[in-house]
Amino acid sequence: MSVPQYRKVAAIALVAGLGLSMAACSTKSSSSNSGNSASGKVTISVDCEPDSSQKDLQADWLADVAEFEKANPNITIKSVSVGQQCDNPPDFTARLTGGTESDVFYAYMTDLQQVLDSGQALDITQYANKTNIATWDDIDPAVKQIFTDGGKTYAIPTKNYSMGLLYNKTLFAKAGLDVNNPPKTWADVRTAAKKIAALGSGIAGYSDYSAGNTGGWHFTAEIYSQGGDMVTADGKKADFNNPMGQQVLQNLKDMRYTDNSMGTRQLLQWGDLLTNAGAGKVGMLVGAPDVTTALVTQFKGKYQDWAMGPMPGQDGPAKGTLAGGEGYFFKKTDTPAQIEAGLKWLTFEKLTPGKGQFDYARAKPQNAPVGIPEPELFGQGSPSATQELSERKANANLPTENFSLFEQNPVAPKIEPPKAQAIYAVLDSAMSAVLTKPNADITSLLSTAETKANGVLSSGS
Repeated sequence: MSVPQYRKVAAIALVAGLGLSMAACSTKSSSSNSGNSASGKVTISVDCEPDSSQKDLQADWLADVAEFEKANPNITIKSVSVGQQCDNPPDFTARLTGGTESDVFYAYMTDLQQVLDSGQALDITQYANKTNIATWDDIDPAVKQIFTDGGKTYAIPTKNYSMGLLYNKTLFAKAGLDVNNPPKTWADVRTAAKKIAALGSGIAGYSDYSAGNTGGWHFTAEIYSQGGDMVTADGKKADFNNPMGQQVLQNLKDMRYTDNSMGTRQLLQWGDLLTNAGAGKVGMLVGAPDVTTALVTQFKGKYQDWAMGPMPGQDGPAKGTLAGGEGYFFKKTDTPAQIEAGLKWLTFEKLTPGKGQFDYARAKPQNAPVGIPEPELFGQGSPSATQELSERKANANLPTENFSLFEQNPVAPKIEPPKAQAIYAVLDSAMSAVLTKPNADITSLLSTAETKANGVLSSGS
């Protein structure tokens, strides 16, 4: 996700709706007959112009539209806005239902099935290639796969994030830990957490969520690291009541009560944990790269304190990590001319290093954070990834080296389960129990959660 997306994942995890859908927009889409006029001109409506509360971002968008239209005089961009970062799930659902979405419309990665069920998406497989998108072959195949179904491509990915282990370098140094060698396994996390907690002064060696749907959200990230899943392949049954799910809860219970390394204050939601971390009271937490931006801009932390490694695994490298992001679909009534125009716009604004969202030289004077390895769109070692990294470092206003271990050790991304927020709410109970009850029965907790999650998955809502 963007504004980046993690800040949105973290914030939106406090309200229902992230897993239901993100986006679409508020003005009426152009009709399909705007694509093949006798003059050869084409008009496309496109999500998501930043709103007036984001003056720099809105100005950048409008400048990009003007530059694009000057370079492509036959294309007119009709910008559509629905608020900050296109975050309006009810509006999105209503437009899908009514068929009034934009010609090129935004959706979150977990929205694919909802869009397909609506019948509004166009199969763009024949258009999704290097001829129409110069950087197409450089986009991470795992990210592209998220927007495919039955071997067909339905959307172009434009942002992506994945989770890893954030750690406080200052606390690591004080605890005698190697700041350049963060934990690689959950056993390593446990060992490091004990040493950090031993510093005293109310410092938690490791901290985690357990309320407001955020506990279930992090349970998902952590079972993915074990190689597990939240639901079965067909999406119809829960799939976390197994040794991998038990291990997630056991790790936390051991740190909380055997090691006393997680602090006494629990039932933490997003802002609670980051308040503590920003105050230098948390040694490690799971998160995406730009949680550091939230720590600095909202919770009085310092960029130089925070570094990031890959997600820990149980007995070795993590087998997966929670990922998310967004992309753009094409309305089923779009003409070939509109599709090609939309792909040109997305290439310019979203998929080209040095342009649009990757225009770091423009972002730096605006005091926007430059240096976070997000979005993680391009495959490691690809020409686009190399160029993006070079330009990011050249314009960085924060220590990019703090993310090098995370970038150099990518973990396979996995997206959220269906009906994510409802399932996260179910798992909050298990997470909160193992962090607040010394005698919590993990087997019973997961069995109860499985029954409730199966009810969620079988419901029509």
